[in-house]
Amino acid sequence: MSTDYEKYLKPEIIAKLSNLEIKARLVVEGFITGLHKSPYHGFSVEFAEHRQYMPGDEIRSIDWKVYGRTSRYYVKRYEEETNLKAYVILDTSGSMGFTSAAMTKLEYGACLAASLSYLMIHQRDAVGLTLFDTKITKFLPPRSTLSYLKTIQESLAHSHTSDETEISPVLHEIAERIKRRGLIILISDLFDDPEKVLTGLKHFRHRGHEVIVFQILDPQEREFAYSGDVIFEDMETKERIQTQPWHIRSNYREQMRLFLDRYRKECRENNIDHVLLDTRTPYDTALLEYLTKRKKMG
Repeated sequence: MSTDYEKYLKPEIIAKLSNLEIKARLVVEGFITGLHKSPYHGFSVEFAEHRQYMPGDEIRSIDWKVYGRTSRYYVKRYEEETNLKAYVILDTSGSMGFTSAAMTKLEYGACLAASLSYLMIHQRDAVGLTLFDTKITKFLPPRSTLSYLKTIQESLAHSHTSDETEISPVLHEIAERIKRRGLIILISDLFDDPEKVLTGLKHFRHRGHEVIVFQILDPQEREFAYSGDVIFEDMETKERIQTQPWHIRSNYREQMRLFLDRYRKECRENNIDHVLLDTRTPYDTALLEYLTKRKKMG
């Protein structure tokens, strides 16, 4: 197994690359390489486009490129059937611009969204993209063509943070727009009123959708390991306060624990997959969660 590809699952490595399309491809290739050691051994991004060669198949139908990578004979499928419609929803509010690591939360989330889209379209599933802050700023309905993947990646590459966020109204609007049941993937720090956000997520469940929430935090937002006098600035309201972090660290961590526990508990009670990530988390953690959900959906 090559470790060269697997290094691209690490955010600190991916952060050094400038092209989002290349980032997504390398993340997925690193993910697939790592799967050879996992219970998903044998999975491939080509699995929905190929089947194993059977006696009686024409020799000319063998895909020799796949053979070169796997040492197994596969023939190309020609069905144009799309199995799933997925909706990737990315928060671009001001708080997503925070970083103490190699990537901002938005950069991490955009790379995750691009990688998921790459994986889904190569599985012949349809994927769409929504960007939002206080309102929807980009809505691309699901499609399954490789040319559409480029459209999604370009939208993600040009995404940028705004000042404020209001998650719940956006979730309700998207739930009303979507007519066919599918998979909802929300990528956000969820820095909004949990009760309102959870009501929006439940709206998707009431309409029959499966839901995965990737909650992305910066390591400092969880650990609050600052020292000395620090001036904190709200990235959305721009309000500033000066304090000594050790005075408030214990209370901050307790409030953060309660905040995260609320999302974790209520998502579980409503059959919503909640996955907590920070911007140092290797990307295979999120991609495995997606793959597990996808296999359950058939």
